[in-house]
Amino acid sequence: MRFVVTAGPTREAIDPVRFVSNRSSGKMGYAIAEAASAAGHSVTLISGPATVAPPDGAEFVSIITSDELHDAVHRAAPECDVLVMCAAVSDYKPATVALQKMKKRKTPFALELVPTRDILASLPKVNREFLVVGFAAETHDLELNAQKKLREKNCDMIVANDVSKTDSGLESDENEVTIFFRSGESKTISRTSKKIIARELVKIISKMSEKCLTKKSG
Repeated sequence: MRFVVTAGPTREAIDPVRFVSNRSSGKMGYAIAEAASAAGHSVTLISGPATVAPPDGAEFVSIITSDELHDAVHRAAPECDVLVMCAAVSDYKPATVALQKMKKRKTPFALELVPTRDILASLPKVNREFLVVGFAAETHDLELNAQKKLREKNCDMIVANDVSKTDSGLESDENEVTIFFRSGESKTISRTSKKIIARELVKIISKMSEKCLTKKSG
């Protein structure tokens, strides 16, 4: 199968040296790309600035901004069987970008932000030929928020994790996730290394994709 995996943060420029971003390290997305490649799948990894090196065997596409990620996903998605949206996309970006470095002021400074494009919501909702796996990083009401995202963003499954914890999730080598399916079922993978979680996710995604392909051909 052909996997497209997004990973890492995006950066939204304020001026030539400053930007709006988040704490994503890219480790979970990179682990998924590595696991999919090791399982014999074709993998394209689309990534923002991450703290780890791209895995061997994957085609690597580097992006910086949410707009660049949006365009890269829409170029790659029509050719894939599975789209894994693991990147931590900035929800907002500066309304304007200064062409020169802004000087420090002694007075309060307000930065106007505007919403970035919603990549998951921009994907086809009917006659879609690929499986969409979304991710939900939550600090509260994990199940409620993940289920809402699953429905509203028309994902086939959502992988949710609690990022309020300091010993797993963001920037950590470990994670604990709960997978929510459109059928109403869910599966929790207890805290372990992201590499182990990635291998389990690839198995689950592969089985789900194979069932979808069987139904279409049947």
